[in-house]
Amino acid sequence: MVVVALDEIDRLVKKSGDSVIYMLTRINESLKNSKLSLIGIANDINFVDLLDVRVRSSLVHERILFPPYNARQLEDILRDRAKIAFYEGVLEPSVIPFCAAASAREYGDARVALDLLRTAGEIAERNGESKVREGHVRLAIKRLEMDTVIEAIKTLPTHGKAVLYALYKKTLSEMRKGKKFSEIETTTGELYQEYLNVCYFLGIPPVTQRRFTDFVSYLDEIGLLNARIASRGRYGRTKIIKLASDVSYVEEGLKSDPEFSSLFVRRPVQTSLEKYFSSL
Repeated sequence: MVVVALDEIDRLVKKSGDSVIYMLTRINESLKNSKLSLIGIANDINFVDLLDVRVRSSLVHERILFPPYNARQLEDILRDRAKIAFYEGVLEPSVIPFCAAASAREYGDARVALDLLRTAGEIAERNGESKVREGHVRLAIKRLEMDTVIEAIKTLPTHGKAVLYALYKKTLSEMRKGKKFSEIETTTGELYQEYLNVCYFLGIPPVTQRRFTDFVSYLDEIGLLNARIASRGRYGRTKIIKLASDVSYVEEGLKSDPEFSSLFVRRPVQTSLEKYFSSL
């Protein structure tokens, strides 16, 4: 018996199609002395729906769901790893439970919990402190959130970044007027007009409004913005859009692209005398 395990099989299917899955499900027909069993590990529980009908019929599968780790389970994992990573007495008693609770609440992911504890330790070490405290974990949470947003932005195509910058710009403008971040939102039409301005300044041709809404949907899917459908009565329905990430995180992510970093350069205001001479 040969067992093939494919981790993140859903990403494989989305990126390269299902031909590999089809080949593996049919390979037993040509094997004489052995048999193959396939284990697919996926984050998207509905990825099977993406498969071709022929592949689904060959893939006689049984679905096993693994729920996210709870705080108690994450705490056990962290205590086990902390024995290897930290000297005894370095971690304050509340650090591991706090890391576990924060990770379970947001993700239920052991990798996130371990990253959080590691980052908290690095912050304490960098500050020259002899103990890792709860405050270091809070700083680590902010840093990991920022890193996640920045990495997500780096993967975006140019027009995805242009849509995000347009929303960032509108959000920042409203915040400067004294409006609370949580209350700031815009519509698809308003955001598209701002996006057109961004494309003009970048010197790139804009996409159609239909393609623009695809980018909005994708940014919503990866958590950089929130979009919901709202009824406008006799005017029909529209999407209400708001930034989902801290504006400073979005700014750092966009600045990492040289094409967009120029949009953040503050140009000095010309004096009347400078304007006069520049017009000669």
